[in-house]
Amino acid sequence: MAQRQLFRKILLQTLFEWDMRGYRNEEIPSYVEYTMTAFNDMPLTDQENIVATLQGVVKKHSVLDEIIQKAAPEWTMEKISITDRNILRLGLYELLFGDHDLVPPKVAINEAIELAKQFGGPKSSKFVNGVIGAVYREIGEPGKDQETKPKMPEVAYEDMPIDQKGAAVVYSVDENKVLRLGMVHDIFGYWTLSKGGIEKGETVEEGTVREVKEETNWSVTIVRNLGDNEYIAYHPERGPVRKHVSYFLAESAYTEPTLESGSGGLDDVRWFELPEIADLTMYEDVSQMIIKSIAIITGQEEEEGNQASENENIDIGSMKVAELRALAEERGIEDHNRLKKAELIEALSQ
Repeated sequence: MAQRQLFRKILLQTLFEWDMRGYRNEEIPSYVEYTMTAFNDMPLTDQENIVATLQGVVKKHSVLDEIIQKAAPEWTMEKISITDRNILRLGLYELLFGDHDLVPPKVAINEAIELAKQFGGPKSSKFVNGVIGAVYREIGEPGKDQETKPKMPEVAYEDMPIDQKGAAVVYSVDENKVLRLGMVHDIFGYWTLSKGGIEKGETVEEGTVREVKEETNWSVTIVRNLGDNEYIAYHPERGPVRKHVSYFLAESAYTEPTLESGSGGLDDVRWFELPEIADLTMYEDVSQMIIKSIAIITGQEEEEGNQASENENIDIGSMKVAELRALAEERGIEDHNRLKKAELIEALSQ
């Protein structure tokens, strides 16, 4: 059951990228490999079966879209969310063109609904159920009396095994005091951080340094911890696994990087000067770590901390209006001469 659920999750994630990037059928094998290794724990030995299923879906996608339009005439394909329309494509493909000995019709429907609950919006499961259910009834409800296997019991979050990963925001300052950040680019079009698993016997810091070196050829020194994040991946034998990622700020010499051969899912690595960073497409967690890192490197975090300390050390509430206005002027608060005492205290406390 866990294998089947993971199989469909990877199918959906890959279809999402295929749809988002303009139906580039020739890229499906590379999308699959990256999805299997970067976001899940699926052995690459199963890659051939996943690619074969996806190629079947994309080959039939015009027919599947036409069926969806007939079953939901009030919805154009553009109006259906990218997640929902690919759940429908996958579910209808298995229902209409799949091997019913491997995936009975009722299983195809139930799994599509489960995908919608897990990855869709609040109303996705009802919408998917309505569309696929209408098609199922139209074709005569095959396998109606066939029993389905019970669901695998859910694993409590605290009982899931944990895999530790390390990631680094790599920066360099050259002899001209130019600050640059080093990033890797994945096949989905995102600039992201060098990241990898921590091996047995390593500290998280040691493993992160090793992974960055192997992936980019940058020799880095850990400067400080930036924080942690967790997401859940699904392994066919272990079930759901908590992937715990520790993020670090790491310094490197400004050297030419070399992308690891066979890095799987990565296609570029390079340095960026600060003005270039804002134009990059990044994942949300990566973006937050980049913002935090820049504040640390440029000293903004320290300045904000000093300002907060100053506010804590001054008893603003006991000051007279004239004193408050003088302090407000010193800190560059606009219209401080027009503010009343309560307004000045509020402005100075921020």
